[in-house]
This record gives sequence, structure tokens and C-alpha cells, in this order.
Amino acid sequence: MTRKASVPKKPAAAKPPGMKIKKGDHVIVIAGRDNGREGTVIAAFPDKQKLLVQGVNMIKKQTKVDYSGRRGAKEGGIMHTEAMIHISNVQLIDPDTKKPARAGYKRDEDKKVRISRASGKEF
Repeated sequence: MTRKASVPKKPAAAKPPGMKIKKGDHVIVIAGRDNGREGTVIAAFPDKQKLLVQGVNMIKKQTKVDYSGRRGAKEGGIMHTEAMIHISNVQLIDPDTKKPARAGYKRDEDKKVRISRASGKEF
């Protein structure tokens, strides 16, 4: 009798760590082309570890001309829009000091609250 070759099993896909930055937060870019720029988070994508920040990482996007404008007007051409930025390149802004601060969590009675590591205040 011959033995079948064992096929190695694929490891389960690792779940990405949770994000401490959420939609509506005020953040500053700490790395990359837009270093030092501030903006509000428009959308967060935890599975990709990326964010859309208003006015940051602007790109030009070509759009096809379609005739769905007012009274059949042409709409299309070059549009300026935000591109996604990785979570590691942004940091939350402390509401008191207006400086970049790391986020942490603290338990208040029954719920978990995000706090600034620098000042200890809530975000």
C-alpha cells in the first residue's frame, strides 16, 4: 500500500486588530506626502486598516462623460477626491491641547471609553 502525501492546511486568515480611530474623529497626518495636515475622518475601513480623511491625500480621478446632468448636460472629466490613507499614518488630536495624542481605553461603570493617553481626557 502506498501512503498519500499529506497536504499542509492553510492557516486561518488573521483578523486585523481593532481601530481606535472612528468616523467623525479629528486627526492629523504624521507621515507621508500630507504630513502635518488635519482633517475629519469621513469613513473608516477596519478590515483594510484604512481611512478616508477630508482634504487629505487628494487625487485626480478621470470620470467618463455621461449625459445624466441637468437637462441632459454632459458631466465628466477630471474630479478631485480623497484617497484612502493607512491608519498608521494618522493620529488623533487631543481636544484640550490640540496636539497629536495616542488613544487608550478606560472602563467607566459598564462601558468602555476612549481617552487621550497624554491628558487622560475623553475623546
